[in-house]
Amino acid sequence: MAKPEVYFTDFTTPMYGIPIPKKFENLIRKAGIDKLDMEGKFVAIKVHFGELGNISYLRPNFVRVVVDVVKSLGGKPYLTDCNTLYPGYRKNALEHLECAWQNGFTPLTVGCPIIIGDGLKGTDDIEVPVAGGEQCKTAKIGRAVMDADIFISLNHFKGHEEMGFGGALKNIGMGCGSRAGKKDMHATGKPTIDPLMCRGCKLCAKQCANDGLIFDEKRKKMSVDMNNCLGCGRCIGACNFDAIAFRENNSVKDLNIRVAEYSKAVLDGRPNFHISLIVDVSPNCDCHQENGAPILPDIGMLASFDPVALDQACVDLCRQVQPTPNGDLAKNIRKPGFKEMGDHWKNNHPNAEWETVLIHGEKIGIGSREYELKEL
Repeated sequence: MAKPEVYFTDFTTPMYGIPIPKKFENLIRKAGIDKLDMEGKFVAIKVHFGELGNISYLRPNFVRVVVDVVKSLGGKPYLTDCNTLYPGYRKNALEHLECAWQNGFTPLTVGCPIIIGDGLKGTDDIEVPVAGGEQCKTAKIGRAVMDADIFISLNHFKGHEEMGFGGALKNIGMGCGSRAGKKDMHATGKPTIDPLMCRGCKLCAKQCANDGLIFDEKRKKMSVDMNNCLGCGRCIGACNFDAIAFRENNSVKDLNIRVAEYSKAVLDGRPNFHISLIVDVSPNCDCHQENGAPILPDIGMLASFDPVALDQACVDLCRQVQPTPNGDLAKNIRKPGFKEMGDHWKNNHPNAEWETVLIHGEKIGIGSREYELKEL
């Protein structure tokens, strides 16, 4: 059986030579995006708009290239991402869109609409079967993500404090989960309500189908009935004041397995294509308000029909370069008593673990860790 192909090109271009956006277009066309039958079809382009304050997310210029290629093939593209579980500027669709606009993603700049995948409060999702899932038999995916005929992931390859790195599978699995889906991947147990944050608005109770919430009329505060609560997490999406949260997190390996299984739910049964850019490699996820100096030099742009092979190729290319001297990774290495962990990602975050997501992704049939690199 032939190995999946991963196409790669670097960011070098001579003066008066081909511009980077054109080089990027050549890459994705050479990788086979033109083979997708997009005529008249809805095409979801999954991106990360970056948290406010973070400036290492992908530039809208790269997104515009993908949008224009999709349009040239007759497709109807839209950008999408789902709301976040944690407090920030992307926890509901109104703030999420405002954040995207401030970070440069508007219909004018990117050339297509922007649709938040799981709706206004992160509760508009679909429960999708996970074929071969070991920890997730179903996945809660944003409705607007699942409504697409074709799925394209465009991700910024960078560090991640739990998964080691954030690549294609993290962008797909974690990124396309609704707020309840993100809870399923990240946390276990049942939520708690901070009485200091609770405003007594009762909006969370409207989302609970199991009598899992109790309102104290005297104190005007909501609390969780641990006997009735099923831990579904829908109350989190309903709270506008960040009063509800889970306190028990899954292990890092369990998180990786669930991200792979959520990716499987998103990709199964429809054409998909994947793009990664190893540029501005920040030490942490783009979900942070801060990004930090790049921990690795800019390496290049990659594209493939196989997201597992794509992530593996990015890891392998990163292994070939030395850390940038002013980034957190190099600073960690220079600390007294530093213990070599074997690769950049573990050296960056010693408690992180990245290989499980690729091992499990391959196991459940998302793709292959073996690949053929095609350098342009």
